[in-house]
Amino acid sequence: MKKIKNIALVALLQLIVLSGFAYSPDSLVAIGNRAYNQGMYDSALLVYNQVADQNLQSAQLFYNMGNAYFKNNNIPAAILYFEKAGKLAPSDENIQYNLNVANSMIVDKIEQVPELFYKNWWNYFYNLFNVDTWTVIALLSLVFLVTMVIWFVLTKSRSFKQLSFYLGLFLLLSTIAAFGLASQKYYYSTEHKEAIVFTPSITVKSSPTHSAVDLFVIHEGTKVRVLDHVSGWIEIRIPDGSIGWLPDNSIKEI
Repeated sequence: MKKIKNIALVALLQLIVLSGFAYSPDSLVAIGNRAYNQGMYDSALLVYNQVADQNLQSAQLFYNMGNAYFKNNNIPAAILYFEKAGKLAPSDENIQYNLNVANSMIVDKIEQVPELFYKNWWNYFYNLFNVDTWTVIALLSLVFLVTMVIWFVLTKSRSFKQLSFYLGLFLLLSTIAAFGLASQKYYYSTEHKEAIVFTPSITVKSSPTHSAVDLFVIHEGTKVRVLDHVSGWIEIRIPDGSIGWLPDNSIKEI
């Protein structure tokens, strides 16, 4: 019976490929999930990628793709899609757990440069919510700030004026911080400033030429920061702060 179900599922997948985008994204994802649950990871990825090719972004879709690539032992691709999912759902514990598991399987174990305490605080709040949630928080803070200003102007009581002043000051700082976090989140979600190395082993160069001095070697699955693009080359920085150049076809941007 299970064999018959698998044959039917394969036939359905072939029909999907031949018919193009005749199915809704939700239907395609459901079919991909069925293939994944049957252990047909290549078929699941075929369907997931068909959804992704429609420029539809979803944390759950990218998470499913990461799991399928992981099951196929394609660790760099798994890390890429777990990172994509994490950008859309930064507080999802399952995504972060699977990303950590995938990262534990790569060659490079690069120590990150220690950050200043205030940047750690900022990053803590930054990772709490996505861009939409921070935008809502910023707008609500602004509404309450305006309310406090009106209250301060209209009230006759000195104690109420003091209370509205301090609350207004707190809400002003909260509004600025929330808008800042929302703006940074939006920029991060739209700009591709990070990438995953897909070449099994590659030497980072001191300048964008093959004859440049060799600096260090990194391996597939390593996450890098993209600093610049120059005619087929990218300037990258790794977590320990080291900088160099790679051919742009050796990485895939998150």
